[in-house]
Amino acid sequence: VCAVEGNFDDAQTGVKNIFAAGVEGKTLSTANSINIGRLAPQITYYFKAYADLLRRGQIQMGDKVNFSVPTGNFGDILAGYIAKKLGLPVGRLICASNANNVLTDFIQTGTYDRRRPLHKTISPSMDILVSSNLERLLYFVSGNTDLVAELMQKLNTEGFYTVDQEMKKVIDKEFWAGCCDDEKTRKTIAKVWQEQKYLCDTHTAAGWAVAEEYVAATGDTAPMVVLSTASPYKFPAAVLSSLEENTGLDEWQQMARLTELTGVAIPGNLQGLQEKKELHTDVIGKDHMHAYVKAI
Repeated sequence: VCAVEGNFDDAQTGVKNIFAAGVEGKTLSTANSINIGRLAPQITYYFKAYADLLRRGQIQMGDKVNFSVPTGNFGDILAGYIAKKLGLPVGRLICASNANNVLTDFIQTGTYDRRRPLHKTISPSMDILVSSNLERLLYFVSGNTDLVAELMQKLNTEGFYTVDQEMKKVIDKEFWAGCCDDEKTRKTIAKVWQEQKYLCDTHTAAGWAVAEEYVAATGDTAPMVVLSTASPYKFPAAVLSSLEENTGLDEWQQMARLTELTGVAIPGNLQGLQEKKELHTDVIGKDHMHAYVKAI
């Protein structure tokens, strides 16, 4: 385990470069959604959610269900698209971004443009400007590997690309997009807790906020599932401050206060972590990733 000085895009680009160059004597794999295998378990979330709605009597078999997905690297929402292709009655897939709204702009306009500053937000898993799995969607939509390669080359060299009208029509039919800044995220965490007694993390809150925006904008009354993609205990300071609590505490105290305030238990894999020995302390520059892997 090694920390990289830089943002998500720096680290992901470095990993892709390592894969492209290879490392002699080593077989490489990745656990994040660069690896399309990551999508296989994510696809099952959609079927499980649909089955839960059926069991509760909230839908009938065949009814379409919309899904709002907090989105950064476009993997989880692509899993929903594949679930639909496998036959699940999915209505619209709502792509929920934070202030890094490159995907929102793409779905709304057809132009993907990474030539913008990367914002550091309270929903860091969505702090991404180059979404790996969007390339896979472009292939599913067009079936044209040469075209996709051309678009990716333009993204790498010029920083943007625009899809043609036929591809845009298909994407418009399947997806809707919106974005949620930190202020709205905090307000949504507080609102959902007050109204539903459900404690959102910062990413789930963005998905919830954009789901509400979608319903208000379209009038679509189909059932909506918001994918909850992280624990609020990963981001205790942001969640506590959203509930208007004092966060002048260390992270362990923040977690204790959060469970005291809400009754939501601290996840088992975080309990007792404070007393454990720190094992991994390596930190490298983003340009030293390949050398680090070679030296292992």
